Amino acid sequence: MTGNFAPMDIEIKTERLLLNMWEESDTSWYRELVSERGAGMPTLDTVRNNIIRLRDKAQENGISLLTIRRQHEGDFIGYCGLIIGRSTLEEPEIAYELFQRVHGNGYATEAASAVLGAAIATERSRLWATVRSWNIPSFRVLEKLGFERHHSTWDDRGEIVWSVREL
Repeated sequence: MTGNFAPMDIEIKTERLLLNMWEESDTSWYRELVSERGAGMPTLDTVRNNIIRLRDKAQENGISLLTIRRQHEGDFIGYCGLIIGRSTLEEPEIAYELFQRVHGNGYATEAASAVLGAAIATERSRLWATVRSWNIPSFRVLEKLGFERHHSTWDDRGEIVWSVREL
């Protein structure tokens, strides 16, 4: 038990996907995924250190981002999980990011739905999601999961829309 909560499942299987804890061998594909954001390619050391930090934080607080792999193809397509992010350990955020080449296949919704179930199993009462206002596909995923828009904040890159889901 982490605080007042059960730890999140770190191995989740859905109809088409496997969600698992990060391994250092995930460095190459994670680096490629991050580069799709358009801010350049991070170094291997930077990505490896991020993965190590993710694993350490999961041990410490009982929640984590998980890698997403398609079961049949065996390829990594992104990540999904719970993070503190802009929120708190008591009311974490759900986060997901997938390679552009797999967008439009329902994978984000399938993975996020499985993570939502894992969040409910931790006995938390609420989840948040923060999404940039331009990211319409992410809003569609959140809507399918029962999230409702709550409020907006702004930073130097623009509007961030906060959505909430009571568990």
